[in-house]
Amino acid sequence: MAEAARLICASAELANGGKGVRFEIQTASGMQAAFAVRYGGKVFGFLNRCAHIGIELDWQPGEFFDESGLYLVCTTHGATYQPDSGQCIAGPCRGAKLIRLDISEQAGGVYLLK
Repeated sequence: MAEAARLICASAELANGGKGVRFEIQTASGMQAAFAVRYGGKVFGFLNRCAHIGIELDWQPGEFFDESGLYLVCTTHGATYQPDSGQCIAGPCRGAKLIRLDISEQAGGVYLLK
């Protein structure tokens, strides 16, 4: 594993279509909220910023999925995203994307790669 990898959480903390894990990352704009979720058996990470107006998606900490566990949803205006690509498929920002992060899962951990 690359030296610059940062542990986000244990793999067991992320269930398919379940609660995500929030964390922060340093960007050129300063510290920003981010999250990791599991979908289709794989882990995905994104900045926690809706493509519509840049607010955080989760309605409660870590609650990113809709009731079906199939889509990520912004609680404010209902923008709906594919959890594997971050592509907005419904709502006010249709066609836009969440900013995806480079995430790796190995040895029982979920890592942010830098």
